[in-house]
Amino acid sequence: MNNIVIIYCHPYQKSLNHAVLEAVKDNLSQHKIPYETIDLYRDKFQPFYDLEELRLFHTGETHDPLVTKYLELLKNAQGIIFITPIWWNSIPGMLKGFIDKVMKEGEGLSHTVSKYGIHGCLTNLTHAYVLTTSTSPTFYFRLFMGNAIKKIFISKTLKQLGIKHGTWINFGNVTNSSLTKREKHLKKIQKYPFQF
Repeated sequence: MNNIVIIYCHPYQKSLNHAVLEAVKDNLSQHKIPYETIDLYRDKFQPFYDLEELRLFHTGETHDPLVTKYLELLKNAQGIIFITPIWWNSIPGMLKGFIDKVMKEGEGLSHTVSKYGIHGCLTNLTHAYVLTTSTSPTFYFRLFMGNAIKKIFISKTLKQLGIKHGTWINFGNVTNSSLTKREKHLKKIQKYPFQF
């Protein structure tokens, strides 16, 4: 169990997010770290519950084969890397739906629930990296927009799933960024010392 799962959440192949994905793959390949990529849009993942899926939720079952596939990948990985834009101060609906549907309640799944709260089962994922882009500058997002990626997604949601350590790397002010700044960011990601 030493592979990494990349969760990629962007529909456009010419986006900066896609360039970040390629930089991450290059980084892991250079360090001979095996990885699997979940491309939510390419897979045509349905990020919302239908009635049957909701009925099965508390049994830990699903009728969506992608949910089964994704959860198995997560249960057998050492670390996870999310690559996503920030839309309206939080993660996109597609990624929120991934968390909603794939994180199944039950022993041997992603978490269990008791009267004392949620106990995360994905403790095999020793570290989560969340690589984002945002229209707002990073400092503005941190200080004035609630800092939801760090305070909610990493420090609450991922921790509840058993992932104790998380790192957020954001490229802010993306709309007004220069090519030079974008290229500098991609080089940083290519050389970043991911540790799991």
